Amino acid sequence: EVQLQASGGGLVQAGGSLRLSCAASGFAFDEAAIGWFRQAPGKEREGISCISISDGSTWFADSVDGRFAITSDNAANTVYLRMNSPKPEDTAVYYCAAGMMDCPNGGYEDEYEFWGQGTQVTVSS
Repeated sequence: EVQLQASGGGLVQAGGSLRLSCAASGFAFDEAAIGWFRQAPGKEREGISCISISDGSTWFADSVDGRFAITSDNAANTVYLRMNSPKPEDTAVYYCAAGMMDCPNGGYEDEYEFWGQGTQVTVSS
């Protein structure tokens, strides 16, 4: 059974830091791309970052590039999203997803086969 478990959300002050985790199981982790998406109230879900597990290559949306970092612990089948200097506009439900591919050059939802539940991130000003 494929499982993606996102965790680590919560309340953070603007300018602080928060780390989200995505624990994966049930598929070939080292052949996958793990992406992070978010959905703010009243807005469409957007892709913000991705990491290709096989070679560590990454992609970031312009909205988070330079502020967020994505890493993987392959031994633990876990991907982390470090949110540095978050802003109130980063408030959203954050989801992780997996696809058996390299990261697409964009946040294309249709490329991902497996999805986890979301974790709420609230950034206070």
